[in-house]
Amino acid sequence: MIRHSVIFDVGRVLFDWDLRYLFAKLIADRQELEWFVTNVVTPQWHFQHDAGRPLAEMVPELKAGFPDQAPLIDAYASRFNETIPGPMPGSLELVERLDAAGVPLFAITNFGHEFWEGFRPTQPIFDRFQDIIVSGTEKLMKPDPAIYQLAIERFGIDPAGTLFIDDNAANVVGAESVGIAGHLFAGASELEADLRARGYLSG
Repeated sequence: MIRHSVIFDVGRVLFDWDLRYLFAKLIADRQELEWFVTNVVTPQWHFQHDAGRPLAEMVPELKAGFPDQAPLIDAYASRFNETIPGPMPGSLELVERLDAAGVPLFAITNFGHEFWEGFRPTQPIFDRFQDIIVSGTEKLMKPDPAIYQLAIERFGIDPAGTLFIDDNAANVVGAESVGIAGHLFAGASELEADLRARGYLSG
């Protein structure tokens, strides 16, 4: 059993994410952009893919409801990586330092299976992780305690010696409900201070 480990969330902890990063390239008018991400390709609709629903069901269904928006809906499916513009400042450096210090690293991410298959190979930072649980693959989503229980079993970790990092308070509470300590992410500097205080980083 691994006694001392860190579990990261991916979106808005390791990498920035917002549907607007893609659609701002395709919709010039700000009001039209906000209407589109509030009424058509919304975060709530997108989260169905995180929960395990395939794009082959979601995309045609939405296009049938918004036929005039079909090219933009297709762009969601084909250009999703453009909703992820790059890493959160300082976060990947902390991953590298933890890895160099010999801390076992894992991740639990609410991420669609198909989109993860397209994103994961573009980011070598994930080579530093021993295992990653993807909600769309498992059809389990944070903050359901079952996904954290799955992590405990699959990763072979002691929850009492594990820290889970997420930007969503409900997800942190979900981890804490199974005995994993939580850190609500608000930036790399605050996270670094907490990692030092908990003994994961020194120097």
